[in-house]
Amino acid sequence: MFYLIIMKYRSRTEIVAMILDAANGGATKTKIMYKSFLSYAQLKEYFTMLIENGSLEYEDGLLNIYRTTEKGLRLLKIYNQIEEIIPQVHAN
Repeated sequence: MFYLIIMKYRSRTEIVAMILDAANGGATKTKIMYKSFLSYAQLKEYFTMLIENGSLEYEDGLLNIYRTTEKGLRLLKIYNQIEEIIPQVHAN
């Protein structure tokens, strides 16, 4: 129940930040999906956008790892700085 309240009002920016954070250091699609609380269809949509804009990269190999790029890490840092200044307000 607690997760439903928090996740109900996420913006696209919040979701992008969660994906980039989950992929920081490398992670599989499944791990990123669960850490970001997304369906597979939602994840595919965000992955397409993040890979096209250079914030996320696919690491070819046996493990099928996705990794946040330097550009993605800069975006995540800026997002976190904004969150410190202007925290999101979640309605009850």
